[in-house]
Amino acid sequence: MTDTRARLQGIFRQVFDDPALELRDEWTADDVDGWDSLRHTELIIAIEKAFGIRFAIAEMARTREPGSNVGTLLELLRTKVDARR
Repeated sequence: MTDTRARLQGIFRQVFDDPALELRDEWTADDVDGWDSLRHTELIIAIEKAFGIRFAIAEMARTREPGSNVGTLLELLRTKVDARR
């Protein structure tokens, strides 16, 4: 597991209060108990704080579009982290 993925999994576990949660790229909000719009906002804020990044409004909206999943979020996160280096 990559460091970015492991850190993201830790954030998911914290935000969704599920220490056993194992991320899967194909998961959508429908696959995680409690992943509603408020929890999505909390997740994005937690990711921004943990990684020291900021998502643009359009990027945040893209993570909620039909067809988006954890893999989409992970790829966006990796792009943001790599750009910061």
